[in-house]
Amino acid sequence: MMTDSTTEAGATRRSPQHVVLVTGASGAGRSTGIRALEDLGYEVIDNLPLSLIPRLVGGGGLEHPLALGVNVRTRDFSYNALTEVIDGLIADPATNVDLLFLDCRPGVLAQRYSETRRRHPLAEGDSPIEGIKRELEMLAPVRARADVLIDTSDLTVHDLKAEIVRWLGMDRGDSLAISVQSFSYKRGVPRGLDLVFDVRFLRNPHWDKGLRPLTGRDGAVADHVAGDPLYDGFLARVTEMIEFLLPAYAAEGKAHLAVGFGCTGGRHRSVALAETVGKGLADAGWQVSIRHRELEGSAVGAETG
Repeated sequence: MMTDSTTEAGATRRSPQHVVLVTGASGAGRSTGIRALEDLGYEVIDNLPLSLIPRLVGGGGLEHPLALGVNVRTRDFSYNALTEVIDGLIADPATNVDLLFLDCRPGVLAQRYSETRRRHPLAEGDSPIEGIKRELEMLAPVRARADVLIDTSDLTVHDLKAEIVRWLGMDRGDSLAISVQSFSYKRGVPRGLDLVFDVRFLRNPHWDKGLRPLTGRDGAVADHVAGDPLYDGFLARVTEMIEFLLPAYAAEGKAHLAVGFGCTGGRHRSVALAETVGKGLADAGWQVSIRHRELEGSAVGAETG
């Protein structure tokens, strides 16, 4: 949120205007994301023509951070136009801009459109899948520039709101927000991870019938994984490396860092490591959120925004 500060000469200087551009695939949850930011105190405008954004932000006098929703339905939307807007905001020292990209797997998007019976904006016929593919291809360069990337494929509406609060809800200042995640390699590596560690070499609780129904959050499973002869050395080296890198990322100005631990099923070893590392970083004073993709519930659902 904008605050005033006083220079040595006595002049009043405003902090940079914080602007979040919210975009992503149609049906990935943009409407939910916009409402979550509104709940955080952002002034929200959805589908403002891109050509008007520089005038709005450059006009000054805004007392609250801005959240601007843009997608393929936005008038004059194109990758080049959006890139020009982003570059202009970044070049302006009076503006602090974040690009929030909401991503989703094509099959999940198709299912959401099927459930709501809405027409995809780029679909030529009744089936949305071709429109979804065209849109994702169009947005690929935008996605690559995202400051915050959230895959909503396996998130409920409440999960998505919580994820946005984790990334954008704190007083950012010079802090570095860390997300520690577990996942299954069978379902692929989550998009947006900065550091990925494969823990499939560790002892697998799946082969113990008493541990199989449990997860890495259970003490018995965590103890079983920690009993592997390689565990202590691996944990010490990974923790040391992450703690070595974090100050450098923070000094470079990075606001968000996503660390992932993957195993075969995403329920035991990766969960146990994510819990241990995440809690260790939190104890060391870092801003940390822990997420377990394979343990989460239903998807964002019928909402297409």
